[in-house]
Amino acid sequence: METRDFGNSGIRVSALGFGTGQIGGDEVDDRAASHLLGEVLDLGVTLIDTARSYGRAEERIGKLLAHRRKDFVLSTKGGYGIDGVGDWSYDAVARGIDEALARLRTDVIDVFHLHSCPKETLERGDVARALEDARRGGKIRVAAYSGENDALDFAVDGGAFGSIQCSVNLADQRSLDGAIARASQRGIGVIGKRPLANMAWRFDERPRGDYAEVYWERLQSLLPSLRAEEPVKAWADMALRFSAFARGVASVIVGTRNIDHVRANVAVVESGALSPRIEESFRAWFRANDRDWTGQV
Repeated sequence: METRDFGNSGIRVSALGFGTGQIGGDEVDDRAASHLLGEVLDLGVTLIDTARSYGRAEERIGKLLAHRRKDFVLSTKGGYGIDGVGDWSYDAVARGIDEALARLRTDVIDVFHLHSCPKETLERGDVARALEDARRGGKIRVAAYSGENDALDFAVDGGAFGSIQCSVNLADQRSLDGAIARASQRGIGVIGKRPLANMAWRFDERPRGDYAEVYWERLQSLLPSLRAEEPVKAWADMALRFSAFARGVASVIVGTRNIDHVRANVAVVESGALSPRIEESFRAWFRANDRDWTGQV
């Protein structure tokens, strides 16, 4: 698996990362989670991404991977849900980091993101100050922001963050020429989320209420022609390669409970970038159809 510099942090990450949102619930037990996480690392996927809000995911990573802590870069998110203090406050971030360290059974978290807080919160400055104090104290290595739109722009331009996480996919390209391009110039590491556009092409009709509905709507001018030319499997392959090799992106995260899906995704990324012609055709389609399509939160 290809590894890349993570901005100016001194960290290197695999081009494909693993999102743990699907292993935090009761749908998977500890034995299955342990097998899955272990094989993820064995396949060369070295970025593990989680969050306070992902059920038992942080706890499971700590319990099941503590013995392999040196084998992966650990990314998590927080800023909310702390008893006795308000969300998006200095104390919520500081105590959240301490609680995450305990659950993850580690002395340091490589990348800690503020998890989609609004621009107004970032402008107050206390949450960024909490991250910086934790970084200076050796509790985290990189202060980061996960989110979209005007808050993402503020995070990139404000100088307080060494990493961002945002949506990057066929239906969510606006950040590539904006926040991601500026982040790359400034040595800020970039993690792309939703690289498969929530697999919106699975649906022949609008998936009302489904997470994929927004992307399905955006892709309508592209879906018919691609459906005529390529099977659904090829869609997923092209989408993942588009996101994983987008300029400025260090790693993209994909979550699953199925190890066969991980193996398939690894093989796709290892097959390399799309041809410049195909990549440019997707970029041109987005530019021609963009109707203020800002990233999903």
